[in-house]
Amino acid sequence: MISLIFGKLRSPLLLVGFAFVLTACDINAVPKFDEQVNAAWSQVENQYQRRADLVPNLVATVQGFATQEREVLQNVVEARAKVGQMQIPANILQNPDALKMFEQNQGALSSALSRLLVVVERYPDLKSNQNFLTLQSQLEGTENRIAVARRDYIAAVRDYNTELRTIPGKWIAAWLYPEAEIKPTFTATTDNADQAPVVNFNSGS
Repeated sequence: MISLIFGKLRSPLLLVGFAFVLTACDINAVPKFDEQVNAAWSQVENQYQRRADLVPNLVATVQGFATQEREVLQNVVEARAKVGQMQIPANILQNPDALKMFEQNQGALSSALSRLLVVVERYPDLKSNQNFLTLQSQLEGTENRIAVARRDYIAAVRDYNTELRTIPGKWIAAWLYPEAEIKPTFTATTDNADQAPVVNFNSGS
């Protein structure tokens, strides 16, 4: 690649100009943006895992007040199990299909938890239970952190991909970082698709 570039720079003036451009540019921008993407993704995983860890206690608490709501509770349990059983490949940030599956599984758990909200509204005693109130607060906080983590990840991927698609980043990547590839991001299906749904157990109360 470098020989091709310099082969086209026949004039000493152009050669000097090209060297100046490289000097003026941040030749480390690609790996820096890549590290930002990796750090942002770690936060996404951490916050989703935090939510998954809350689900068993949440289900057990709700079940204690609403044993007849077996189908709704089972849906939550199964969705949580699917999230836990998913084998996340090491190259997920270069694998659109794996990222899509990850998002679908997390979305299924979000939907199951949302349906659980309807159940909660039917049981005033549950809504006033101290253990449930604590779990409610933790889950709401986690959902908010998920939204922030997803937003930060999308922004980091945007910066990284932009660097690879624009000049001089495109040239620098081809020369110094040939292994760098465009990264997939979360699929936006609605105006608020970059945010996980906010869980609010007090809705309608």
